[in-house]
Amino acid sequence: MLGRRQFIGGAAGLGAVGFFGFNAGCGGGGSATEWVVGSYLSLTGGEAKFGADTKDGIELAVEEINAAGGVKGKKIKVLFEDNKGQVSEVTNKVQQLIDRDKVVALLGEVASSRSEPAAVIASKKGIPMISPSSTNKVVTEGKDFAFRVCFVDEFQGKMGAEFCVKTLGKKKIGIAFAEDDLYSNGLAGEFRKAVKELGGEIVGEAKFTQNEMNFTTFAKELKASGAEMIYAPIYYKQMVQLGRHAKEEGITGNMWLGSDGWSGEQALLDELEGAYFTDHHAPDLPWEPSKKFVAAYEAKFKRKPSSLAAMGYDAAGVLADAIKRAKEDTPKGIRDAIAETKDFPGASGVITIGPDRNAQKPIVVSQIRGKEAHYADVRGPGAEKLLGGATPPAAAQLTAEPSATASA
Repeated sequence: MLGRRQFIGGAAGLGAVGFFGFNAGCGGGGSATEWVVGSYLSLTGGEAKFGADTKDGIELAVEEINAAGGVKGKKIKVLFEDNKGQVSEVTNKVQQLIDRDKVVALLGEVASSRSEPAAVIASKKGIPMISPSSTNKVVTEGKDFAFRVCFVDEFQGKMGAEFCVKTLGKKKIGIAFAEDDLYSNGLAGEFRKAVKELGGEIVGEAKFTQNEMNFTTFAKELKASGAEMIYAPIYYKQMVQLGRHAKEEGITGNMWLGSDGWSGEQALLDELEGAYFTDHHAPDLPWEPSKKFVAAYEAKFKRKPSSLAAMGYDAAGVLADAIKRAKEDTPKGIRDAIAETKDFPGASGVITIGPDRNAQKPIVVSQIRGKEAHYADVRGPGAEKLLGGATPPAAAQLTAEPSATASA
């Protein structure tokens, strides 16, 4: 069981320090010597991988920023709280961080169902919150102090549908999703709508609960549907099991298209060779800030970063940049500076915060090859910068891939 952890960053990769470009200066606010930031993450429970990866990214960014002198002459100190993957714990932890610890800002969460109640509290109490990777629209809607550095599901669903129908040329599509989960159900709806607008057909849907782990019947239904491609916007734990049961029915890896909920789980990469999924980042992107982040992350943690680590890194970077630019060293001043973020060079791409407090940025389509996630395509605002002039690998790969259907 993990309790609160306090981290004050130390020295880290100097290349990435140069990327953030923070220097000591004069300023006030917070405590006399540090900016106290709160982070509430699922460090234990069924989605602990999400929280652990995000925490690693935040920690790396803060170490780099502090090694470069901090912000306005102060170091950043992050208090990490474990919400155990439970909404009730989110409420308790966020209130403690604000009322007891007097944080100037909040970072977290990954799951939209846990970010939304935190956003309500943060906005009510006037504390800015940045979600690294919660994509459902409700997280920021009507919550003036809530922001995100990731794309939203309307965009993710549309880009996934375009890749499926236009790039892959698949017209008959199935969907597998958890209908009682805010993220999964919402993203399935956005994808369904976009597929129909593009002239595709939804030939079958497998609906289950977020706690379901026996997918034998659902796999049979998907096979019988005759789908050429199956969209599964679910979290990695369920997808590993669904993929295994579907394989028994002859549904191969290259017939799957997933979402960012797949990110970071090696068991999924081992199981679904050839599958695609929309995501925030891929370690092999040619974007220079990404290269620097990946090198620094590998040096510190001795492994490649997941996209959630990249998003934690970017969330901390955007916050520090806002503190640096804030006209007032108060939560309100920081909030206003976050809202004015424009063309921030994050590891996951160029980030601009729009008037809806959501990030305007590109989306990555990754493919599982050799039990690793490799970028296959990049779409949306700033895609050309993220590609650095390179041609997306998808165009060449797709011509060589065998076609298949679930009923084949």
